[in-house]
Amino acid sequence: MGRASPLPPFAAVVVAAGKGLRAGGEIPKQFRILRGKPLVRWSIEALAHAGADVIVTVISPEAEADARAALAGLEGLRFVHGGATRQESVRAGLEALADAAPARVLIHDAARPDLPRDVLARLLAALDEHPGAIPVLPVVDSLAVAGSGGVMTGKAAREGLRRVQTPQAFRYTDILVAHRTWPDAPDAGDDAQVLTAAGGSVALVDGDERLKKITFAEDLMDQTSTPAFRIGQGYDVHRLEAGEELWLGGVLIPHDKGLAGHSDADVALHAITDAVLGAVGEGDIGTHFPPSDQQWRGARSGRFLEHAVSLARKAGYAIANVDLTLICEAPKIGPHRPAMRAEVARLMGVGEGAVSIKATTTEKLGFTGRGEGIAAQAIVLVTRIT
Repeated sequence: MGRASPLPPFAAVVVAAGKGLRAGGEIPKQFRILRGKPLVRWSIEALAHAGADVIVTVISPEAEADARAALAGLEGLRFVHGGATRQESVRAGLEALADAAPARVLIHDAARPDLPRDVLARLLAALDEHPGAIPVLPVVDSLAVAGSGGVMTGKAAREGLRRVQTPQAFRYTDILVAHRTWPDAPDAGDDAQVLTAAGGSVALVDGDERLKKITFAEDLMDQTSTPAFRIGQGYDVHRLEAGEELWLGGVLIPHDKGLAGHSDADVALHAITDAVLGAVGEGDIGTHFPPSDQQWRGARSGRFLEHAVSLARKAGYAIANVDLTLICEAPKIGPHRPAMRAEVARLMGVGEGAVSIKATTTEKLGFTGRGEGIAAQAIVLVTRIT
């Protein structure tokens, strides 16, 4: 499968100023933990990964500390204080984008953590023909009209009805003008209604059940269940060259050649790092420490592994064990195995009994058999922190 095509340029407004009272708890639901991360962080990371040029997060003034803690480390965010209603909060977010003047903007509720990329693509594509677009789902249940006393007084036709989700997509100028011209009362149900009241057309595109909104405490509980354990695997290769130092498993090993790379080229630690990142769905080592970044030139790979382990902990997982295999003809790994095992255990914060290091050859076959390089393969098991 090839890479997904890039989305058209867009900005985003994420509304996270509500109190979330129906979900219970002592803090607003958007800052409660969902699968190891604050709820609001899931959608904002998804929008950033999808290529949002600017993301404005609308928060309440009293929750600013919670919001900044929940989104710590994310770049390119703007925080704006919301108003008394959702509509006032959205307008504050849109006004904060005036200097950037994006062509397109997505307006999203922080309580919808899962953002399928194909829905974003459909929404943004629809803006070529319409000033607004919203994701919708059909109504599959029969509808009853409720009267006083809790009795049914009639039925409603479901064929012409749709369930509306977010994010909702708009041409920025159109939705900003629509919000500015909306009367002080009543409050609009959503931004699509604001645009239609101003005469703009809103396209309906297919939504996704994954865009479910976290509303009640039981929703959050259902969504917070995480697997008891997860597994990741990593693989790395580096060339052997004269004049380089040979670092393996965080240990400097005497040899006539060393591994060449941007950092210290420690294939053992690189493979383990990728395995940890893979286990918790955090990409790979190049995502976090790109070789194009000069600050990592010659860096010790132990820093990479410690970072990966910290991400696992933030996701709610502890390291259970690691199994590493080094593939090379030389040097002999056996004499250095105890030191490597101890260093890997230290970096990962586990006992040495949780670290297995093995070595094998390829019987003189391939690049490792010819002594041109060293390969490493690692498997890591992480377990849920209870």
